[in-house]
Amino acid sequence: MIDRSQLMRGTLEGCIVKIISMEETYGYEIVSRLQDYGFDDVKEGTIYPILVRLEKKKIISSTYKESPLGPKRKYYFLTDIGKEFLRKFEVAWNDVKNSVDKIMEREW
Repeated sequence: MIDRSQLMRGTLEGCIVKIISMEETYGYEIVSRLQDYGFDDVKEGTIYPILVRLEKKKIISSTYKESPLGPKRKYYFLTDIGKEFLRKFEVAWNDVKNSVDKIMEREW
């Protein structure tokens, strides 16, 4: 049996950064977007440690904003370091994806 979560773990960080690059957003919205794209097993408890790690690395930053439904929400946005990280991630991801595709498409 293939552990899908192990396959996703390495790419989740880059996907989260990509989502944040599209617009300033908050944790629950990031989870919803990931689930919309097929990361069905991703929960808030999965992404918050990643968000903390990305913030410590200065890839993302955050600010609190008023919420229409209660307490302030922590919104995340990409930093200049994050933009460079995303560019490098996309190059690396395409290299890995192309290599795996070549192997998987090969007829033996």
